[in-house]
Amino acid sequence: MDLLQEAWRAGHARSAPRAAGGRRVLVAGGAGALGAAVLELLLACRGFERVGVLVTQPLASALQGLAAVLFEHLAEPPAPSTVEDTAIVVFDRVRHANGREEAFLRPEPSQLTALAAALKRRGVRQLVVVMPHAPASLPDALKHGLANLDEQAVAELGFDRLVFVRSAQAGGVVRASQALQRLADWVLSQLQVMVAPQHRTVRAAKVAQFTAQLALQLPSVPRGTRVVPPEILWEAGQTQDVAGLVDDWLQGRERAASVLPRLRM
Repeated sequence: MDLLQEAWRAGHARSAPRAAGGRRVLVAGGAGALGAAVLELLLACRGFERVGVLVTQPLASALQGLAAVLFEHLAEPPAPSTVEDTAIVVFDRVRHANGREEAFLRPEPSQLTALAAALKRRGVRQLVVVMPHAPASLPDALKHGLANLDEQAVAELGFDRLVFVRSAQAGGVVRASQALQRLADWVLSQLQVMVAPQHRTVRAAKVAQFTAQLALQLPSVPRGTRVVPPEILWEAGQTQDVAGLVDDWLQGRERAASVLPRLRM
């Protein structure tokens, strides 16, 4: 059973009241494994009085605290009592979806600028963008800075706080039909042992935990645009104190260097 299904079941149980008169968050991209985990954690943390998810068709939800927001209505001014102060855009890999998840918006990277602009007009002040990629292929300068013109355009929209998360998400494995290509793929797979551990794929659950903590803690830090490099995501995968890691990173505090496990050949 996937994480969102667990959250759906938990929503029917009696639970502590949500934050009264508190914050609201909107998620774009709740259908994949990562997006579902982000939704689950936002609902579980009780730090938001309302967790919204963008959908492409009407969705009736009995899950306490979860509200469906039609994508086609995103440009319409919301009621003041429902304006989200924070939004999270998750670019996730496609997976088989059940009936509920088929209704969730699946944003494409090419939609980033337009989607961010619509969220800004809606009144969102904090934006977290989770960008999946192969981190080992990025130059060091881009790991810590804006990687393309789309990200630069989003940074120029004027969000109070904007964070790009350089998530280490591996692509889906496709078996090649040609023998020579399969041999090449096998050789490349063996080279993975030569990739530093901090550049390897981080589990979706840990990326989601880091992302949810970012959304919770962002209002407490100075305004500006920030980029989470893959090394910090790797660190999140090794620690039990993800909230402390997020706080240290946002505040610019140095952390003791982690001991990297030895590679075995």
